Order: sequence, then structure tokens, then C-alpha cells
Amino acid sequence: MKSTAIKLTAAVVCIGTGVILGSLWASEAEGSSTPGSVEDPVVTKSYVDQAIAKAVGSGGGGNVPAPPTAPPAAAASTFKIVTVPIGKAIVAAQEGTEFIVRSGRALAHSADKDGVSDLTAGADLTNGKKIAKNHLILSPRPGRGVAPDPLVKGNKLIVMVRGEYKLQ
Repeated sequence: MKSTAIKLTAAVVCIGTGVILGSLWASEAEGSSTPGSVEDPVVTKSYVDQAIAKAVGSGGGGNVPAPPTAPPAAAASTFKIVTVPIGKAIVAAQEGTEFIVRSGRALAHSADKDGVSDLTAGADLTNGKKIAKNHLILSPRPGRGVAPDPLVKGNKLIVMVRGEYKLQ
């Protein structure tokens, strides 16, 4: 019984000491400076804006990032819808032209042994290979593109194109 009383007393003393030390430590951590005093000044947004404008204006921007520039015109272009008649092909007029087959059956078109890149499937499509609908096709060089499959009767090929192209 005495042993239990001693243990209980020791636990109460330890917990009490912890509480007292904790409160003293917390009050020291708060510090003696008050917000807005000389030791801890309050800085307004207008002051920070003026300081940044002054640093950028004097050329000493330091870590201040430069304002963003507009993207190049080619990156900002949009897709155009083109209907390709049978017997013709839609080909890139510049490298990087993109095609998406939306309707009809399409084949890869290339004048040389290489072809176009099917970015969706991760494949190289040489001349005459079938192109799946809704796949993003990239022409790495001018003169390569997409043609309607001549074996499909009444084939109406509709292609979305981004970049410069020609019908030939």
C-alpha cells in the first residue's frame, strides 16, 4: 500500500514539474517584442510593392522573376477542320504539323521511306499504313501527312490540323 502511495506521489510531482517547466519555456519562446515595434516592424503590401518596383527599375532585381513573355505564334495556333477528297492528301507545309483523323479511313502519306509519327500509339507509320481515328499524328518533315483510303467506297475523310498544310 505504501509502495502505491509513493508511486502516485512521484507521478504527481513529475507531472506538476513538467507543467511548470512547459509554461516557463512557452513564455520565453513568445519573446518580448510586440508586433509593430522597432524589434518586430509591420510591413505593408504597398511598401513591398514599392521595394520590388525600385529593385526591378534599377536593374538589381535579385531573385525577382522576369515578367512572362507571350508564347510563340505556332504554339498558340488552334486546330482547323479539313475535309480531304479521295485522290488528294493533306500534307504538312512545315515540320511539326499535327493531324487528328476524326472521320473516315486514313492512311499515312509520305513521298520517301519514312513516315509520320503516331504519338498516341508511340509508333512510326510509313507510307500506306492505316491511321486510327482520334490518334495524334505528327509530321516531322514537310510533304508527309494523311490521305483517304482509296479502297473504301464513299470514304469521307475529315481531319483536324494544327500548323501549316497543303492539299495535294
